[in-house]
Amino acid sequence: MARFLRPLLRGTTYTRLLHLWVPMLFESVWLFIGPEWPWVPAVLLIPVGLIPAVRLGEGVQARLLLTPGDEDSGTAISVAPSVTWRDRLRTVLWLETRMALGGVTTVVCVWLPTTAYDLVSAACGRAPIHEPFMTIERSHWAYALVVPLLLLALYGAVVGLGALITAVARRLLGPSPSERLAALEERTEQLLERTRIARELHDSIGHALTVAVVQAGAARAAGDPEFTQRALDAIEETGRTALEDLERVLGILRESDRPASSRPTLAEADRLLESARASGAKVDADLSGALEQLPGPVSREGYRILQESLTNVLRHAGAVPVRVRIGVDADTLALEVRNPLTAGISGPGRGSGLRGIRERAALLGGRARTGPDAGDWQVHVELPLV
Repeated sequence: MARFLRPLLRGTTYTRLLHLWVPMLFESVWLFIGPEWPWVPAVLLIPVGLIPAVRLGEGVQARLLLTPGDEDSGTAISVAPSVTWRDRLRTVLWLETRMALGGVTTVVCVWLPTTAYDLVSAACGRAPIHEPFMTIERSHWAYALVVPLLLLALYGAVVGLGALITAVARRLLGPSPSERLAALEERTEQLLERTRIARELHDSIGHALTVAVVQAGAARAAGDPEFTQRALDAIEETGRTALEDLERVLGILRESDRPASSRPTLAEADRLLESARASGAKVDADLSGALEQLPGPVSREGYRILQESLTNVLRHAGAVPVRVRIGVDADTLALEVRNPLTAGISGPGRGSGLRGIRERAALLGGRARTGPDAGDWQVHVELPLV
């Protein structure tokens, strides 16, 4: 019984009822103006529904009154103006359907309660006051037995018509194919942005933590106060840089229009090389070409690729000789990082860092090779400049 009566306790039941009654306000005003032409409002809805902004207004009403608090309503009911003629015709059909169901709701919600009142009056010996029950001359208790059926019918009408108008709204005010495609593209962009931010955090914070761990371990093993001081300085500098990168990434999350140019570029590659050297790696670097003139996306992704490559060396191989080659020619950026192959690196393609390197290269139309090569572990990336 409680489950049966639960819809009467939901606010949605009554907001849907209000939504059905709204068109009847205009119909009621018209009946005072031209009662001999009750069909005029339905005809006027045709040109009104062809106005693009009407679909926007109807979508907002439907979300607020038919599906309040429904998380799925954001995709089930559109709140955009009509773009195509198909959208306009769907809006016209929606307006006509809404008025028709509103008329049915009004009649039901007026006729059933008044009928129940008259039958109760007849059962109690009082004269009914509404047609056609005014002709009842004799009271009888049996009239009261019909009242529960009428109330049950009223309950079913209120709940059922509300559910029906909501289903019609999802059908006629739902997103068009072009809107679904636009929403899918927006969702794809959001997922790509989330993936990019995840890579940014992985590369930046992962590099900082790796350097800190290597430096701390080396300082403990060395037992030299001077070396320990240098290690602490390196950890401090790396941590400060990581905090700057973290603030930069969080800024992108807080401000969607924050320019990507605020991210580090290959022009700052010396900072990464010095950080690796401070961690004990013997870095032999050869940087040729105009790194400052690289296109922004290529330079920023190249910086992250170099950062992840050096991080992998420190994490898996430790303080080993590293050869870094970065060259820029007319149409390609070539970046290579090589270090002696150790048992800590088990094979190509392992880990999210190497996958991130390949993803960054692929997004820019380039290619990346990672894995053993002639006794070394190699990361070789080529990115097109045009």
